[in-house]
Amino acid sequence: MGFDPNTPNVARLYDYYLGGKDHFPADREAAERILKVAPEVRAAARANRAFLGRAVRFLAESGVTQFLDIGTGLPTQGNVHEIARQVTPDAKVVYVDRDPVVLVHARALLSDTGHTVVVGGDLRKPQDILEHPDVRASIDFDRPVGVLLVAIMHFIAESDDPEGILRTLREAMAPGSYLVMSHGCSDARPDAVSTGVQVYQNATAALTLRTRARIRELFDGFELVEPGMVWLPEWRPGQADVIDFMDKPESSLIQCGIGKKL
Repeated sequence: MGFDPNTPNVARLYDYYLGGKDHFPADREAAERILKVAPEVRAAARANRAFLGRAVRFLAESGVTQFLDIGTGLPTQGNVHEIARQVTPDAKVVYVDRDPVVLVHARALLSDTGHTVVVGGDLRKPQDILEHPDVRASIDFDRPVGVLLVAIMHFIAESDDPEGILRTLREAMAPGSYLVMSHGCSDARPDAVSTGVQVYQNATAALTLRTRARIRELFDGFELVEPGMVWLPEWRPGQADVIDFMDKPESSLIQCGIGKKL
């Protein structure tokens, strides 16, 4: 994937929803097409980011000291290493993305950050990620690891074998490891699904929204921790968190959960 400001970019679209500044006219135009039919997408992006923060904090408090964040997206507030190190100051974090724009931004931001590595890699080739020398140098797969797949699996088509991808990752994870996943759900706004799919069809990655039942299947081989697989604001909201959609959680559009490998 090369740099193209004229093609909507999934990382830049997400940045736009979050109120960031790293986007171009093509990204803004595509994002506004989606927001016109599903204005809650902007708040859903915030809720997804808030879930990531709660999930990383939970893993760190559960003793996880190393994190593999695949599909990290453009750096923003509350990055994984910042949250994990509030609990474990020497936590190791590997960020993985296939987007060269993301990689440039991430490496610039993290150039002076110890125990943090940025790696180019494609989730559709999980074995290549696991065998990357920088990943191997940072992550000890004989010890528990937190694998983060936050808002990325809905960019994996059925033809890409999502079960095979997750099986490869699961088999590399030591017992006591955790899988964190959030995934756009087609059950939430079936009337807006076609617009979202159409917009992302012309972006750097196509969108594959799945039903709640189908998303649950992707956690096979892991034991879901309480409260199970739920809508974003339902996953252990903390008193200090500003959580959107508490009165109507399905409006967050995204199912999420954390699975533990026993």
